[in-house]
Amino acid sequence: MTMSTNWKDLLLRFLLGGSAVVLSYAASVLLPWKALGGIFATFPAVMIVAVLMVGWAQGSARASEIARGSVYGMAGCAVCVVAVLYFMKTTGLWWLSLGLGLVCWYLSAFLIYKVRRSIKSS
Repeated sequence: MTMSTNWKDLLLRFLLGGSAVVLSYAASVLLPWKALGGIFATFPAVMIVAVLMVGWAQGSARASEIARGSVYGMAGCAVCVVAVLYFMKTTGLWWLSLGLGLVCWYLSAFLIYKVRRSIKSS
């Protein structure tokens, strides 16, 4: 890829991903039902943009690999939400709760990936 293609791809990812995040945030703030707002807050903007961009640039086979890999991250998201809720109740510190939730997200997603890989290779 040339430097201009990289910048175009980055700009497109920024615009698409950023727009999805802004729309999700607006829905979570503007909708009167807070639970529904929470559902929009978990919109998988990064995954959708990643699959879209990889599919566009490298084809469907590579895009499906990205989509399959996102399963681990999405499962980790569930762990992250539970961890953030737990740490918010125990510490009352949103910034610490988010930080610990992100650590739990990564560790759980990586663990699920490793377990799945070891089962598949057995």
